[in-house]
Amino acid sequence: MSALQSLDILLADDNPNMRAIVSAMLKSIGVTRVREVDDGSAALEALKTRPADLAIVDFRMLPVDGVTFTQLIRTAPDSPNPYLPIIMMTGHSEKRRVTEARDAGVTEFVAKPVNAPALLARIEAVILRPRPFIRGGGYFGPDRRRTHADSYTGPFRRAGDAVID
Repeated sequence: MSALQSLDILLADDNPNMRAIVSAMLKSIGVTRVREVDDGSAALEALKTRPADLAIVDFRMLPVDGVTFTQLIRTAPDSPNPYLPIIMMTGHSEKRRVTEARDAGVTEFVAKPVNAPALLARIEAVILRPRPFIRGGGYFGPDRRRTHADSYTGPFRRAGDAVID
């Protein structure tokens, strides 16, 4: 039995063909519980009805896109789970879009066309290597720093950063 079998994943994409493809990929890697919705608004409603372990959302959807969905999950007072791991998918992986998604609080990012190994790698990252959540400067979400270099000599700006004399 796959450890992924116990996951409840919420998949939000406005393209029904992409939802079918990603859902089939998830099933091929052992995920058996996938709920599909067609935009961020429906995803928010689905989470209020039943929690999910992980959300996979498209960047561009109408009326509520993936970035807005992420911001609402992270910061809305009535958010069902501000700590929900969110994997953003997009066919437009320019640096500005990746930065926009990161700054909204996305946990991981995957470019379309999505393949099963890339999707599995992102799922493993959020499960096996979760990043701590931080709050500050109008941001709430996973720590945007992916590495912590011992040789870093720049300024430390967070209360949790080690102070080096």
